[in-house]
Amino acid sequence: MSRSRALAALVAVSLAAAVPGARAAAETDYTITVDPTARGAAIADTLYGVFFEDINRAADGGLYAELVQNRSFEYDPVDNRSYTGLTSWAPLSGPVEVVDDDQRLNERNRRYLKLGLPAGVVNSGYNSGVNVVEGKRYDFSVWARSEQPATVTASLTDPAGGLLADSLQVQVQGDTWTKYTGSFTARKSTTTGRLAVSGTGTGALRLDMVSLFPHDTYKNRPNGLRADLAEKVAALKPGFVRFPGGCLVNVNSHYGYEAPNWERRRSYQWKDTVGPVEQRATNANFWGYNQSYGLGYYEYFQFAEDIGAMPLPVVPALVTGCGQNRATDDPALLQRHIQDTLDLIEFANGPVTSTWGELRADMGHPEPFKLTHLAVGNEENLPDQYFANFTRFRDAIKARYPQITVLSNSGPDDTGAVFDRLWQLNKQAGVDMVDEHYYNTPDWFLQNNNRYDSYDRNGPKVFLGEYASQGNKLSNALAEAAYMTGLERNADVVKLASYAPLFANQDYVQWQPDMIWLNNHASWGSANYEVQKLFMTNVGDHVVPSTQTSTPSVSAPITGAIGLSTWATSAAYDDVRVTSSTGASLFSDDFSGTDAQWTRAAGRGTWAVSGGRYVQSDAAAQDTLVTAGDVNWHDYDLDVKATKLSGAEGFLVAFGVKDTGNYYWWNLGGWNNTQSAVEKAVGGGKSTLLSHGTQVETGRTYDLRVSVRGRHVELFLDGQKWGEFTDDKVSEPFRQVVTRDTATGELVVKVVNAQASPARVKLDLGNRVSVANTAKVTTIQGGPDDMNTEFFQPVRARETTLRGVKTSFTTTFPAHSVTFIRIKDRRLS
Repeated sequence: MSRSRALAALVAVSLAAAVPGARAAAETDYTITVDPTARGAAIADTLYGVFFEDINRAADGGLYAELVQNRSFEYDPVDNRSYTGLTSWAPLSGPVEVVDDDQRLNERNRRYLKLGLPAGVVNSGYNSGVNVVEGKRYDFSVWARSEQPATVTASLTDPAGGLLADSLQVQVQGDTWTKYTGSFTARKSTTTGRLAVSGTGTGALRLDMVSLFPHDTYKNRPNGLRADLAEKVAALKPGFVRFPGGCLVNVNSHYGYEAPNWERRRSYQWKDTVGPVEQRATNANFWGYNQSYGLGYYEYFQFAEDIGAMPLPVVPALVTGCGQNRATDDPALLQRHIQDTLDLIEFANGPVTSTWGELRADMGHPEPFKLTHLAVGNEENLPDQYFANFTRFRDAIKARYPQITVLSNSGPDDTGAVFDRLWQLNKQAGVDMVDEHYYNTPDWFLQNNNRYDSYDRNGPKVFLGEYASQGNKLSNALAEAAYMTGLERNADVVKLASYAPLFANQDYVQWQPDMIWLNNHASWGSANYEVQKLFMTNVGDHVVPSTQTSTPSVSAPITGAIGLSTWATSAAYDDVRVTSSTGASLFSDDFSGTDAQWTRAAGRGTWAVSGGRYVQSDAAAQDTLVTAGDVNWHDYDLDVKATKLSGAEGFLVAFGVKDTGNYYWWNLGGWNNTQSAVEKAVGGGKSTLLSHGTQVETGRTYDLRVSVRGRHVELFLDGQKWGEFTDDKVSEPFRQVVTRDTATGELVVKVVNAQASPARVKLDLGNRVSVANTAKVTTIQGGPDDMNTEFFQPVRARETTLRGVKTSFTTTFPAHSVTFIRIKDRRLS
């Protein structure tokens, strides 16, 4: 039984709205009983942290403060079909050419710009342009060489060419690559600025690494970070920073683990990202754009140190995840990556007399970075191959650095065959810590607060490295807050947790939700950010045991219509039948006529009756759901024949369909045909209820049956039971946890009320404690659909004072709120 339900049988619960004076004073919606004299699980200072991945242009154009896009002319169509060496650049005058020859800057910075003087180019930066603020200083630099003496003029301009600051000039002397620098002080402000660079003289002028930085970077570090973004992260007071990914780590999605030549890019490797920036590689990003590696491992370590957080790097295990199914079969390559990981630890912690410790010192940090934790791999889909590689990494690391905690993982989801197998292997091997990832609906988070209550206290600890509830509304943030009370209650098992992802540039969104949003001139924390900040800055040192009364629920049967769908696949369906549990026919369609019984949404695939089957013929279309039947159907069997015709995945058969955002579907051959699952969609967001490794063959017809009885579902594939589940978890919109802050002598009562009515709560601290009669209260409250934007941020924490605090008192928590009450324990003051 969940701890939060332990008193449910003792206290009557009312769900009526908590309106003062509306009922007898003795009635309460909930009772929270706290034992301040007892001590629960200790909470590590590192419990909550942040996860940084270069997704949504989070690095270049985001946290990394460089204002010039494609500064070294390395963009290439092999990385992105829309790219050229002049992406983000436009000629102003004269002959302009991107060249790759033996006059390049270095082997990793191969391309450069050749100008036939006089000539010039202009760079448009990111988003709408370069952000320029009146009175601020901007630092320019360029590497240049010239056959004849030449003058380089750099200007900050508006899109029409009007000057925003006095231009600066540098004299290029000699045909050897040399770095030239200068600064601007802006006279005007704009978000659509440009950097114009031109040359005068005769002959050929060669330019590379054209750079523009705001002078005021975070902590004024050269090659630094954008101050407003770094400050927002620092304000969270994170216990750790996980970097650089994520799927970014696993493998370059286009080219595999290694590149036979420079044109075919490599997977993310830390050695590509350190040393002087002009000597670092540029690379194709897993998420489809180019990354400069100006923000590299040194900068990650430095940032973690600057904000007082533990660095937690992730290295590739050479087994793919993130919807791919490949593992290296090259033992020499695997051994080289293991050695690279040992070298990484030396770079972080080694003495300045070591090879990699010397490089760290040369970069400006002779002292060690105090690395203690390192993760191997991310969301691998091949558990046995991954774990074999992980074991080799761990053995090598422990042999040389026994003090390092080496983290494994449990795959890409919160349940399923991969998850179960990896947890089995991790337990058998005595792994220190396992990284779990899941992105689920708010309802899932409200239903699974007790997830870690039953975890083995003597097994591997949990690092919840990525989680989010698929939205940036206040309702999403409150569902996560409710779940976080369970993380804290189980702090003896869950040692690290980070919401994901951290950043999204609003003009380059590939994944959402995200914690912090940005453009080229502004940034704002989401509702989720505000909730995370409240928890992260009020953690406490240990849990104080507490119990609460629960929310009663009614278990209704699964009801809804049926549906068919595809995802990046062409498929054909036939002989659809729905039969009630008593044997009565509810629906049938053999597609001998039209598709009049089916409802299609505009733009969702190309559906047509063809050859006596219902065919979705667009192999590129995603989420092509068509529906039929009655939303009130319950207790029925759905039978259908399905055939994959072409494409990347398999087919999807929906049941319990309320509408296009609320349904269940059996996803056979999903995730690039690497696995199959039953997913539940609520409000458009999906969570996985059941998962297997089933793959789908093209051209083969499958007989599928879905049998719905009450809230229990059985699934049959070609007459054999494929799986079953019971969707009977109860959403608990009211959750709490209590911790103690020993430094201040305060009990921190954390209450989440994610329902639409206020909750009157009796808070009972017992008779063995003495408390101050006032307490500081911090509340985040609003409408469930409230979202923070650049121009309006309604979701904010607000502080008030609560009076009349006693060892037993009643107070009301607003609807759609999270509230922290800091109660002074006089015994400890």
